[in-house]
Amino acid sequence: MSVDFRPRVALASLSGQSDAAWAREASGDVGLAFLGGVALDDPTRNAAERMVADRNRDEFLPADPVAFVADELDALADAPLEAGVNVRATTPAPVRPVAEVCADRGALCEVNAHCRQSEMCAAGAGETLLRDTERLCDIVSAASDAGATTSVKVRADVPDVDLPDLARALEDAGASVLHVDAMDSEGVVAGVRDAFGGFIIANNGVRDRETTREYLAYGADAVSIGRPSDNPRVRARVRDAVVEWFDAA
Repeated sequence: MSVDFRPRVALASLSGQSDAAWAREASGDVGLAFLGGVALDDPTRNAAERMVADRNRDEFLPADPVAFVADELDALADAPLEAGVNVRATTPAPVRPVAEVCADRGALCEVNAHCRQSEMCAAGAGETLLRDTERLCDIVSAASDAGATTSVKVRADVPDVDLPDLARALEDAGASVLHVDAMDSEGVVAGVRDAFGGFIIANNGVRDRETTREYLAYGADAVSIGRPSDNPRVRARVRDAVVEWFDAA
């Protein structure tokens, strides 16, 4: 798919909550919804199971993750929005079949280099990948080579990680979208914009006209809504701000 959804508002994945029904409910306000995150391999599934057992977190743990992704995307086939799937993995191999499913259905495959839960980081996934550029790029290449439009969810303020440098490497590996959690450092988006030639979605604290316009002014192509994604008033405020911004461009 071409990365030009409208309105340029996305829903960021929320583990165990972001399914097809959640996305469809918001379809009047957003142009893209990331389902997931979905743990694909033994290390990430074991981590997710511990998170559920020990801390009562919501997680998607289907018996067959590939079939689950296919079913969820098929449930959105007639929805008036684009879809993406946020996936967790420690190696490239488990990502390929899911990326193929995404490619067949015109959906984005989003590699999760964002989760900071201790169990997921100990497994070698999520935020840990930001410090392992070679392994992250291998995973991104697997998704891209499978034909999927590939996004990478990253976060700012991780020690010893230079996001602009990482953005260049990820673009070379095949990423055409960066989904940047600015972590209350909104200006980081400008540095990523200078380094990355693809599509940038800015995330963190997107609630209203002011926060939306700040990210767009730093060079983001779109914004995403996280925790308040099920709040129609927040979605409407952000949608209106995005439409206003691009109508004036």
